[in-house]
Amino acid sequence: MPRYAVAAAMLAVMLTSTSSFALTAKQKMATCKFGADDQKLAGKARAVFLKRCMSNKNDPRGPATGMPAAAGASPPPPQH
Repeated sequence: MPRYAVAAAMLAVMLTSTSSFALTAKQKMATCKFGADDQKLAGKARAVFLKRCMSNKNDPRGPATGMPAAAGASPPPPQH
């Protein structure tokens, strides 16, 4: 049993010491271009998308909490 605890601790240390999210600029550009191609973006929309994608900002998807719903959309049911 202690052997499993040691193995789990070593795995946790190894995972935190490696940067699995680090990308080179070339890799990031390839990912961003793939996203632009997937959305079939062209012209200014593509340039804006690539600029935002290449920046290191975390851009969450969907409307922010507390934002009004889109016109014609029904509000979510109340949670109890």
